[in-house]
Amino acid sequence: MTFNIGDLVTRFSYNHDTVFKIKEINNNIAYLKGVNVRLCADSEIADLKKYDKKEEEEKDDDNYDDTIKDFINLDRESFFYLPGKVLHIDSDKDYLDRCLKFYKKSNVMAYGIHIGEEDATKNITKYLQDTNPDIVVITGHDALYKKQDKNNLNSYKNSSNFIKSIKAARKYEKSPDKLIIIAGACQSDYEELIKAGATFASSPKRINIHALDPAIIASMICLSDKSEDIDLLNILEKTKYGSNGMGGLKTKGMMYVGYPR
Repeated sequence: MTFNIGDLVTRFSYNHDTVFKIKEINNNIAYLKGVNVRLCADSEIADLKKYDKKEEEEKDDDNYDDTIKDFINLDRESFFYLPGKVLHIDSDKDYLDRCLKFYKKSNVMAYGIHIGEEDATKNITKYLQDTNPDIVVITGHDALYKKQDKNNLNSYKNSSNFIKSIKAARKYEKSPDKLIIIAGACQSDYEELIKAGATFASSPKRINIHALDPAIIASMICLSDKSEDIDLLNILEKTKYGSNGMGGLKTKGMMYVGYPR
């Protein structure tokens, strides 16, 4: 069977558990990116099977269209609302565009920055100064290398880079009430990201997370009352894999409520 760049595929050796898009082919090795999970991988061509369902991204994103609507019930006849603002830093342009589209549907103001995990640390303070967000999302790709010790930071592809960015952001704004940090990607070192200063992080069970999970959490906090504690368990359960994929700290919302309308 012939495979081409852009084909959707799954892997026999992983029981076809994840749909990937082929980004590059070199010497019978295909370099893959998860369509809906923040995961990069490589595979021998012989291990691949074409995925015959079309428009996988759009179909999956449609399942999230009502996430915010189900979560928020606002009295728009009497009150007006000023949601929080998001700075979303992502190493993957495709995932970033999908998240920005989700913010727009949720009526949340968001600024997107496409930059690699290693370079984000060097520039994050400037981005924070320029946008003055209530929430910063720091994400992209990560992985726990196979058969490695999950308690060793060197066992992760990008967790150390996320930690550096978190620390830089927390140095810029020490108060977790003034700046909420959401960080990590597939299989990230959850405990170390939280210790570094993240409010929410992936991945408690070292599993893959959905491309939209960080944006879902950010949007819900932006649309939660600033004077009230968020419903932490409810927010986490709105993500693809719940508290197995994302976890975090109880905090308050970032939306001001005003009267009269």
